[in-house]
Amino acid sequence: MSTQTLDRETTVRRFPRSVLVSAWAVPVMIIGQFAMLAVVPVALVLIGTLRDARFKALRWGAIALTAAYATPLALWAIGPERAQSLSKDMHPVFAAIIVAVGVAFAVACHVLPRKSRK
Repeated sequence: MSTQTLDRETTVRRFPRSVLVSAWAVPVMIIGQFAMLAVVPVALVLIGTLRDARFKALRWGAIALTAAYATPLALWAIGPERAQSLSKDMHPVFAAIIVAVGVAFAVACHVLPRKSRK
């Protein structure tokens, strides 16, 4: 049996698992009508992407996802007649935008490490 040592330059740099899972959880939670709970994965995506300098390319995507989520959240919080749930109060266009940005960010998380290898 031979043992191989891995060189740090040849190892593939991947996103933290928490960022990947959170990126896919945001659209799933919005579609599943758990929009208020989606604040946790949105925060994990933003913090995880901003903390690591290797992922500069996706910072704007994380910021866009946060802004897309924060807009209906702020409208719900400051609205005069707010529903008991953010999912019930959110306009379907906002939900579609959040899902689209979330899926685009999650796909970019998978594509970015492959492009950097070439």
